[in-house]
Amino acid sequence: MSDLPLISVCIPTYNGEKYLQETLESIQLQTYSNVELIISDDSSIDKTLDIIKKFKVISKYPVFLYHHNPTGIGSNWNNCIKKANGELIKFLFQDDVMEYNCLERMVSVYNKNPQAGLIASKRSFIVEKNVIGEITNNWIEKYRDLQIGLQHQKADILILDKAVFKRSDFRKSPLNKIGEPSVVLFRKDIVNQIGYFRADLKQILDYEYWYRILKRNTIVIINEQLVRFRIHEDQATNVNREKAINDYSLYDKILYKEYFNLLSEENKLRLRHKFSLIMRINRKLLTLFSLNQK
Repeated sequence: MSDLPLISVCIPTYNGEKYLQETLESIQLQTYSNVELIISDDSSIDKTLDIIKKFKVISKYPVFLYHHNPTGIGSNWNNCIKKANGELIKFLFQDDVMEYNCLERMVSVYNKNPQAGLIASKRSFIVEKNVIGEITNNWIEKYRDLQIGLQHQKADILILDKAVFKRSDFRKSPLNKIGEPSVVLFRKDIVNQIGYFRADLKQILDYEYWYRILKRNTIVIINEQLVRFRIHEDQATNVNREKAINDYSLYDKILYKEYFNLLSEENKLRLRHKFSLIMRINRKLLTLFSLNQK
């Protein structure tokens, strides 16, 4: 492995003209040099493509733009990965911003932890005026530190392994204990082991993927805010909420099917009670027995 592996910065876009220029400029300012930019666009109808084409002329990194037929956000994410040439994948969403040393810092940590399947960082927040208020403040307060409780003392990095699944609070909020796609970097060859993002999911597809990685490899969290995560009314979470798109109900089913043996006994019991056919039959039999006794 080279000390300067090629990083594919992947930006899945769709009508991102409002913030995309700032996102692209944050890539241009990176102190890390071995970078390519992969953009997969879901048929934008605003000025997104114009912004990308103009940036491509001045970019100090190679820029590759691919047109993607819209079939869901996960499909667009996957198209970025398929087109990437790098050893490492670094997602960056069209409304988020990397700090100037983000890539350099992440690669430095990766080189020191080659067994890791994924590197993530903390993030700060850019709050747009249209969402300033109590709801946003409460969300930030609740989700500011996704690893709260996992780390008991100040450290430069936090290394997570499968023991995270054993925690009794694993199924408690925040369900995403790693971070949004913009704060992660992972090896491209991990796809050969665990596959791509689930295109059928809308809300939980990111941390469902992180946990697939965590089943096989450690995950390293850098205790620095290397990305600025933007909160605004047009971001996917808010749009999905307005459209009543919610796949959080599938989370427990995924845990029951894919992670059951890794969970705490408490969570095993809860999931078994919720999904086990035998438990359901037993409950029905107990109900019938109680009725017959009356």
